Amino acid sequence: MNSGRARRHALLAFAGAATTLLGLTTGLSGCDQPGGQGAAGVSPFKGTDLTGADYAKELGLPDIDGKVRTLAEFKGKVVAVFFGYVQCPDVCPTTMAELAAVKQQLGADGAKLQPVFVTVDPERDTAEILKPYLANFGSDFIALRGESEQIKNLAKSFKVFYAKVPGKSDANNYTMDHSAAVYLFDTEGRVRVYERYGTPVEALTNDVKVLLAGR
Repeated sequence: MNSGRARRHALLAFAGAATTLLGLTTGLSGCDQPGGQGAAGVSPFKGTDLTGADYAKELGLPDIDGKVRTLAEFKGKVVAVFFGYVQCPDVCPTTMAELAAVKQQLGADGAKLQPVFVTVDPERDTAEILKPYLANFGSDFIALRGESEQIKNLAKSFKVFYAKVPGKSDANNYTMDHSAAVYLFDTEGRVRVYERYGTPVEALTNDVKVLLAGR
């Protein structure tokens, strides 16, 4: 990731079902700012309250098997949406491992948290690449990809920024600057919380529990 846009964080050691979190600090990658306003009054969330926001209303991209996924099919679950790419060296694997850790923290309710990874690098992130990548974090993690224009439109609807950063010598050795945050949707498919990169697992878990409780 562009060092001018993000602090470097310690990567996570992730082996099997055990997730060890190491030295996380708050940080940003890309254009990491929410576009909506939080609800009035005291929020029960640790992240930014997006209750009532008029954006991020749908997914509508195919998964790695070609099935178009929608928020409605996850009714009863909290959906965590993150935009990233497989060759991201730090932010993306860290965030996925954090979501895996949240599922563990939730115990039996971990099955009610649905992580969704939207690739911003469809040129390299093929279905064959995405499937084993997400399997490292959990068998129920879902990856979405589509044509470049489809991804561009979805990112715009989420107020997510991303851009290709060309490599110095090899055109294929590029990186992607991108917003680094998780959007949490409640059990009715409404966007509710914006979680900045570096939010502690305990805070993420709190917010998922609040949403599962129907608040």
